[in-house]
Amino acid sequence: MYVSVSNKCKGCGVCATLCPEVFDVCGSFVIANQEHVCGNEDSCIDAALYCPQNAIMIKEY
Repeated sequence: MYVSVSNKCKGCGVCATLCPEVFDVCGSFVIANQEHVCGNEDSCIDAALYCPQNAIMIKEY
């Protein structure tokens, strides 16, 4: 699974709350750490579903 965050992100932190192993809030945007996606797939999906900006994209390999 590949997770990315688009420029629609406003840095609200919902994703970091749901999956802090992958998402990190840096000011007004979020960074997705690909090294920690494995094992946290369900939390990444939840983060994408609950993102108020629909800024998280998930692609299956």
